[in-house]
Amino acid sequence: MPITRKRLTIDLTEKKVFCEEISLNERRRFLGGRGLNISKLFKMTHQNTDPLGPDNVLIIGGGLLNGLYFGRLNISAKSPESGYLGDSNIGGYFPSELARTGIGQIIITGKSKDPVYILINNNNVEIRKASHLWGLDTYETQIKIREELKCPDAKILCIGPAGENLVRFASVASGYKSMAGRTGMGAVFGSKNLKALVAIGSKPFQIFDPSMFQKTIIAVTEKLMKTGWAKALGRFGSPLLLHYANEKGFLSYRYHQKTSIGRDAESIEAEALDKYATGMVACSGCPVHCRHRYNSDSKFGMLKGEGPEYASVSSFGNQLGNLDIEAVLHLVGICNRLGIDTISGGGYLGWALTLYEKGIIDEKLTGLKLEWGNVDAIEKLLYKIAKREDFGDILADGVFAAKKLPEEAKKYLMHIKNISIEMTDERVVKAFALGLATSTRGCCHMRSRVSIDVVQYPRELLAKFYEADVGQSYKEYTGKSKMVHWHEVFNAMVDSVGICRFASVFSSINAIDYEDIAKLLYSATGIDLTPLELKELGERIYTLERLYIVREGIRRKDDTLPDHYFDVPVPDGPAKGHFIDRAEFEKMLDEYYELHGWDKNGVPKKETLVKLGLEEYSEN
Repeated sequence: MPITRKRLTIDLTEKKVFCEEISLNERRRFLGGRGLNISKLFKMTHQNTDPLGPDNVLIIGGGLLNGLYFGRLNISAKSPESGYLGDSNIGGYFPSELARTGIGQIIITGKSKDPVYILINNNNVEIRKASHLWGLDTYETQIKIREELKCPDAKILCIGPAGENLVRFASVASGYKSMAGRTGMGAVFGSKNLKALVAIGSKPFQIFDPSMFQKTIIAVTEKLMKTGWAKALGRFGSPLLLHYANEKGFLSYRYHQKTSIGRDAESIEAEALDKYATGMVACSGCPVHCRHRYNSDSKFGMLKGEGPEYASVSSFGNQLGNLDIEAVLHLVGICNRLGIDTISGGGYLGWALTLYEKGIIDEKLTGLKLEWGNVDAIEKLLYKIAKREDFGDILADGVFAAKKLPEEAKKYLMHIKNISIEMTDERVVKAFALGLATSTRGCCHMRSRVSIDVVQYPRELLAKFYEADVGQSYKEYTGKSKMVHWHEVFNAMVDSVGICRFASVFSSINAIDYEDIAKLLYSATGIDLTPLELKELGERIYTLERLYIVREGIRRKDDTLPDHYFDVPVPDGPAKGHFIDRAEFEKMLDEYYELHGWDKNGVPKKETLVKLGLEEYSEN
């Protein structure tokens, strides 16, 4: 049964392995994945923990329903990119394979003297030498390990050269394109000399009520697949969102110089991928099939892979002034091989190209002509970042690179809590803006993005769904704090179950919701939590994450946006004239804190911690 999956603790310094039960009380309070991870990370790291030091812990937590329905996990640690909370979600096939080994959570401590990888083969756990893998990219690493183990079906999490060289925004890869990207978890792998985790599992599952679970799976899947959102994803994948962003004016072009590029965007929109795609594939246990698989010749040679996601297309397309879809596929493929997060990577590159355009840095420093859309220069810089060579060594430090550049460079660096601004521009979509500002892991759309606010649902229907006045448009401030709060809490719970964000309430109010998840949990595990109790569980997780960053020094002053959002109205396009009004933003923030039960400075109140059963954490 999923609730009997165990916790594995691996000390890389002493080469010791310890396995223990995960208590039913822990499961009922945090379920798995993101929730169970923060409950451990909070107690095992501290304000003085060095994100790249041996005292940082690396936690891999599978969603409770992994291997049964969908399959996603969270990788958590103190973040090398921000210095605060590090947490990244990943799908693919590794999460379900890990579940089949009987392991629900892995905690990795210490640091190996030499490169290693960890093999989990059902009950057998080995720490193996990996010096021969060091320096390989993520594709090469997976191929080599499978050949070495004579197991073509082994599922693998691994890092590329960027993680090995402690690039602060290095990702963790699995397969062609499943990536745990934001917050630099790949660098934590590298700091521990950990090249990869390998799972080979064949343990059978026990389900609490097989008949009920089967009926629930069928009903929930039928409900999901009837939505227009799921049908569109199955046809176009997440790149379909680029059209929405461009049409409504929240696309970032040339690092937020413009927010819409009209019909020019068609060259990188979802339909442009049809020429290269050979079909659509899915992560483990997912009925939607939202990722393209492509294998096509191009001017850059053979392009082979999966995806890319909307965020990757936009980050290495419009964000960098590159409207060539072949170049986008090429550059994103390089990032995936090197283990560079495409969102943060595209953001820091956009900053660098802006500095070059304004003459703040020049070719003498960069060694490259960092001009908008210069694919050759961007490609070379990606390799330099991954290897920490020349100017790439500076940019590999993310926001901390500003310390090594002219003082004026800071003025153009857009970030939130030390995490790069993204590939969208939220000046017109007020809920999006608030969500970025308040995210517990720094600038992040996946913590709370209120996508259903911009897909033209009738406002009265949204008001009924959120049980609040949400205004007459996504351009207004009214009710946006309520919407952001709803999704923060819901998404925290969903990440702990292991269901994909796109399959749950994201762009459709008719997708998988609280009631569906309550039924799935009970029939699969016997854990009987009502929708209201699941909401409280999500609130517990999100408040504990907030408590973590509060301990690190985060307060109201940090729950903000780049000055550009407040001071510079959108120059043209559908969102022309829009900006974030500071007074209205502060009002939204007050409402948001009140909904969470935090004080005016963003610190969780004592009574809130008592209500959520988090008193033990307030003492740490």
